[in-house]
Amino acid sequence: MKKLGLFAMAMALLVTFSQCKKENANTPANEGDKVNITLDVNGGNNNGTRMYVDTENGEVGFTQGDVIYVVSGGHYVGTLTFVYTSWGFNFSGSITEPVEGEKLHFYFFGNANPEETLTVGTSTGCSVVISDQTAATGVSSIYPVISYAPSRENYEAGRINYSATLLNKCALVKFNVTTEAGTATCIKGMNNKVTIDFSTNAFEYTQEGEGTIALTSGSGERWGILLPQDEVTNPEVGSLDGVYTGTCGTIPAIAENDYLTEGISVTVDELAVPFNNLFTINLNGDQVYFSQGNLQYQASTNTWRFAENQWDCVGSDNANISETYDGWIDLFGWGTSGYNHGAVCYQPWSTSSNSSDYYAYGDWQYNLYDQTGQADWGYNPISNGGNTENSGWRTLTNEEWRFLLKDRTTNSNRRYAKAMVNDVKGLILLPDNWDLSTYTLTWGTNDWYSNFTDNIVSATDWIDVFEANGAVFLPVTGLRNQISVSSVGNNGYYWSSSRDDSYNNYGCSIYFTRRSCNVYSNRRNDGCSVRLVHNVE
Repeated sequence: MKKLGLFAMAMALLVTFSQCKKENANTPANEGDKVNITLDVNGGNNNGTRMYVDTENGEVGFTQGDVIYVVSGGHYVGTLTFVYTSWGFNFSGSITEPVEGEKLHFYFFGNANPEETLTVGTSTGCSVVISDQTAATGVSSIYPVISYAPSRENYEAGRINYSATLLNKCALVKFNVTTEAGTATCIKGMNNKVTIDFSTNAFEYTQEGEGTIALTSGSGERWGILLPQDEVTNPEVGSLDGVYTGTCGTIPAIAENDYLTEGISVTVDELAVPFNNLFTINLNGDQVYFSQGNLQYQASTNTWRFAENQWDCVGSDNANISETYDGWIDLFGWGTSGYNHGAVCYQPWSTSSNSSDYYAYGDWQYNLYDQTGQADWGYNPISNGGNTENSGWRTLTNEEWRFLLKDRTTNSNRRYAKAMVNDVKGLILLPDNWDLSTYTLTWGTNDWYSNFTDNIVSATDWIDVFEANGAVFLPVTGLRNQISVSSVGNNGYYWSSSRDDSYNNYGCSIYFTRRSCNVYSNRRNDGCSVRLVHNVE
């Protein structure tokens, strides 16, 4: 792998700020406790049209509104904003109470933003996550460039012009991507978070979640910003929506200011089991595929994931639900996505006895998919489902559950069957293209009154036959009432994203037991299972 220091390139990720060419005679040096300063960007050639990295030479440009964060005396003192005028390229702004006789420190984060809300005079550090690089498509594209420089001059009262050479704290790396996926290519196990201590100007590079870097969608030459880290061999690769998996060549050790141009090979073309399932959900013929398992949540790390196996369920351990619980839960009150969408109880660990506390967007009449849609659990970054917000996962509506179970037309004329899979009771959903010759279900297909023991399926048969051919299994996971869990191994309750039109305090669900399977409704404060789907594009 060829590694070139960016200093070898013409302005290769190197931006120089210098004293203004024009005196700002009409700009007061002081305004109360604030100080107005201006940085003039020399040599820019993008005319202020867009912040970008030109991958042909590594040059950085800026757009109107780009922000530099300024630190003095070990704490944040304000921002400078990029403005293009007919006579120059400038970052201008006001900073509050800088320290006399010390350097000003400038931080640039490209099109990323600090995770924290920075407070002038108080904040002593920040963190920036660069997971989402999907807007960076190639030459002259947007990248989350991480850069830093101290001012050449010490701060002096009355002085408004300062200069600095903004040096790169990351690397520009080329990938050669081959993929059938229509969504972003994700590479896991990468440093994707930088934490900065303003008191020492130290940069610490770590992983957030699974350390995902999401490149832009499609095949071909793709560039990415990588943070310094050791060599990564055979990193895990997949598509943003979790449908496809793949392989990636070795990523060499990354250092600040690297410019790797040879190209790392990435192939994303293997269809991941069990995502080859397709289910029609309405008369229009729209289809979805199901996630690989029920949704689970760990409060201590604020992590969402899909269960590793389709038969997995947490069971009675859901009684340990709390804000600090370090185990996993999989029974949730209605609309407890973790987003503050207006409900009193919106956190996944909420255990109120009052159903009205779970009104989506603060009103009983709204469904989870109304307003911003953030009351739906699927809008979370799911660690093994793309690990990015708004990646397309969602909860079926009541009408879609009803159609899937009752009205859907399939090749085999079979829609579902109760069964025991790996000794776990539950409901098998058969995809639209299920072939009767694939496996002989003994009894009770499309029969709401059948028994779980009518069909006994081993773990091997499930993985090699059912799952390999797109079948979905909904395990019987029980019901939680505050911190009391019941019916584990006997009854299954799965939320829809629809409110119950008849009862203000209820949300629609499906319900199946030894002698029943039907669309249903539960009190919104009930803890039920969640199985997400993704629309077929």
